[in-house]
Amino acid sequence: MEFAKWEPVYSRILEDMGFSRKEDERAALILSRLLDHSRTADVSVLHELIGEKNVLVCGNAPCLKEELGSVDAGNHVVIAADGAAAVVLDFGVVPDIIVTDLDGDVGKEIIANNRGSLMVVHAHGDNIDKLERYVPLLHSIVGSTQSVPLKNVYNFGGFSDGDRCVFLAKEFGAAKIILIGFDFNDEDVTPTKKKKLQWAKRLIRELLSQ
Repeated sequence: MEFAKWEPVYSRILEDMGFSRKEDERAALILSRLLDHSRTADVSVLHELIGEKNVLVCGNAPCLKEELGSVDAGNHVVIAADGAAAVVLDFGVVPDIIVTDLDGDVGKEIIANNRGSLMVVHAHGDNIDKLERYVPLLHSIVGSTQSVPLKNVYNFGGFSDGDRCVFLAKEFGAAKIILIGFDFNDEDVTPTKKKKLQWAKRLIRELLSQ
């Protein structure tokens, strides 16, 4: 994702959500420094995992467990969005990739990481404390940001965990992208989450129409 292409969308999201670009950029710098001292993965691994493969993107809506039973995860590269990783792991599948801002069940994410999951760890203004706490406990990490990319913190596009999974799959040349565990109209969430879901719906729809 070219940041010049993403930046106007990012600016609209910040304005709508009331988030701070300055804090996003500060978080990215902190993650970059942490990754200098952690066991990171080269971004080329994402090409190897995703390129020309069928990808199953797992969101964390309540329907995920049921929908996992209707697909053959073994024939797909499985990308789990943060909290979805615990559901996927409990289902008996180790995600190939976990896209996380460390807001879900990090204990389960650490287990999955130790079993082979690549971690795409995202920095934003509200998770600096989690970055500092958990990044040193992980390995095979690729850093990500929604703001200006840095030497070891990439911007693949996307805003929330679910849509960032889809952007990641698209960025690295997935042959086919299948979504499960997504409910963009979930009413049993906070007003902030509702806004995030609407942005995710819009971003995914526009991306997959290209």
